[in-house]
Amino acid sequence: MAMARGSSGLAYPDRFYAAATYSGFDGSPTSSTKGVSSKFGSDAALLLYGLHQQATVGPCNIPKPRGWSPVEQGKWTSWNGLGNMSTMEAMRLFVKILEEEDPGWYSRVSNFIADTVEDVEVNQTKVVEPVTENGNAFHEIKSIPSENGSIVETQDKDVLLEGLGFVGVYDQWVTPEVLGQRPKARYEHGAAVVDDKMYIFGGNHNGRYLSDLQVWDLRTWNWSKIELKAGDESMESSSPVSMPPCAGHSLVPWGKTKLLVVAGHTKGSFESMQVKIVDLQTCTWSALKTYGKPPVSRGGQSVTLVGTSLVIFGGQDAKRSLLNDLHILDLETMTWDEMDTLGGPPSPRSDHTAAVHAERYLLIFGGGSHATCFNDLHVLDLQTMEWSRPIQQGEIPSPRAGHAGVTVGENWFIVGGGDNKSGVSETVVLNMSTLVWSVVTKVQGRVPLASEGLSLVLGSYNGIDILISFGGYNGRYNNEVNVLKPSHKSSIQTKIETSVPESVSAVHNATNPTRDLESELEMQEGKVREIIMDNVDSEPKRAIRQENSEDLIGLLKLEKEELEASLSTEKMQCLQLKQELADAETRNADLYKELQSVRGQLASEQSRCFKLEVDVAELRQKVQSMDALQKELELLQRQKAAASEQAALNAKRQSNSGGVWGWLAGSPPDQSDIDN
Repeated sequence: MAMARGSSGLAYPDRFYAAATYSGFDGSPTSSTKGVSSKFGSDAALLLYGLHQQATVGPCNIPKPRGWSPVEQGKWTSWNGLGNMSTMEAMRLFVKILEEEDPGWYSRVSNFIADTVEDVEVNQTKVVEPVTENGNAFHEIKSIPSENGSIVETQDKDVLLEGLGFVGVYDQWVTPEVLGQRPKARYEHGAAVVDDKMYIFGGNHNGRYLSDLQVWDLRTWNWSKIELKAGDESMESSSPVSMPPCAGHSLVPWGKTKLLVVAGHTKGSFESMQVKIVDLQTCTWSALKTYGKPPVSRGGQSVTLVGTSLVIFGGQDAKRSLLNDLHILDLETMTWDEMDTLGGPPSPRSDHTAAVHAERYLLIFGGGSHATCFNDLHVLDLQTMEWSRPIQQGEIPSPRAGHAGVTVGENWFIVGGGDNKSGVSETVVLNMSTLVWSVVTKVQGRVPLASEGLSLVLGSYNGIDILISFGGYNGRYNNEVNVLKPSHKSSIQTKIETSVPESVSAVHNATNPTRDLESELEMQEGKVREIIMDNVDSEPKRAIRQENSEDLIGLLKLEKEELEASLSTEKMQCLQLKQELADAETRNADLYKELQSVRGQLASEQSRCFKLEVDVAELRQKVQSMDALQKELELLQRQKAAASEQAALNAKRQSNSGGVWGWLAGSPPDQSDIDN
């Protein structure tokens, strides 16, 4: 057999290309071999073509095709998008994708090569004019299999019109061509998606806060502006009344027709956090009436929608004081509640990101203080309200603040940010189940994606999930839209190829040994296939190869049985651990209830003690008043006694002298008076 050689100098057997040809890809998105029709859609076929070229030829060095053919464009884009991926990695991914898409490919390829390829019927593919569906234009590709003459129509909606500037490549940022007047460049704005439309509100431009509401239609890729009027004044005047300008706020979709504008820095002097509601049907806004004690006004906080509640953490108040408090707004009762938490919370910070996993765990990543930026990860269990700081695995991101994040399933994508020196160029993703980081892609130069204060939302185009980034500041203010199509499958595990670490179980509070064994089993099966493929090099050795393959497969089956037995044991242990965990959570809940009860009793006792102290103070005051009255009474009694004695003495004198009549009668004076 002839040998093909990649850029790294490693040789690959012809079976590699035969596998690609047999599996339905010989250079076109859909093809067939004798008696075998394509088993793959356009996406998988294009990816297989790119991996095959990367493994056998090396990185793409040919120019982009000039003519607009969806097939040639797709093939070139798939190959070029792999960059400098190593040939070994490309071959491994090629085999892995074949295994996922068609588990029986290997046995059929062996027979296919043994019988040789004599007659290959190539599908005829024709491109028809663009068709329109729901206002969206795309090219329709029709495949006509030659075996039975039946026509199977497939629409490759991943390959969009060049006019929209979107390339159907996974995990690569592209800048599409947009229609309409772009919004003013800005950062620290709010963004949200409602009904296939991305809404942008507010932000900061040259130190000036903005108050406009812009909308980008994901079906037509057209920008437009919505003029809002105050809901309270809409009955009196039809003229638009803009919302107060703000920046550093959060824009949260609420239902299918409303947006919530939460917190943010404003020019006003609000002491408490403001929440405003925008009705997209009536184009009106109003202040949301809430109850309870709202948090202090702030900006740069994180706001996460969990069920029917908003969870607000951290930020920076109007006095530039950093915060790490936690508040919850119940959207059903519109009541604020400041939460008391256990464990060590994150340090005070702003411009961080937050996400929720499994409707239970709140994850906080990064952010900054006045002097530094962070790359720590904190997890809050919203049931027990306890903070933890799990160990991060994989390619841990560098410290950053002002970044943006969005979740797609259990994957948390994070874009942009800065570290007080430069913008961050990597787009990273965290698997929230395993707490393993990986890098999705990198950008070059000072571009909007390496900015602070940008926004990131999850949208959909023709049923395809896309990440949409807008705005940011990296020395200049930006108003560009960038789009990334994340891989449909578990691209994170494909890139990392690592078993779940034992220390990343903080989110679930228990390890998952079954995943370790399954991952190890997959890796060993892949290694055996590579050994088999590498041993195939010439026609005379076919019998030896087949015998070696059977021996290796037999050994693999034995090892697989042992691993399955071990796996069942580990599953039993896992169930026991889950039961113990459930019991521990029950005990913890009971203890927490008891703690709350004790706290309530303590509060009532403290209140009663305070009342007693007040009563004692009043009694002491009365006692002091009684002492003063007693002294005054004694003084009055002495004065009364002296007055009584003086009165008695005067009366005695008068009685002894006989008075005037006695003197006139000639009564002799009293002897005591003479003596005196």
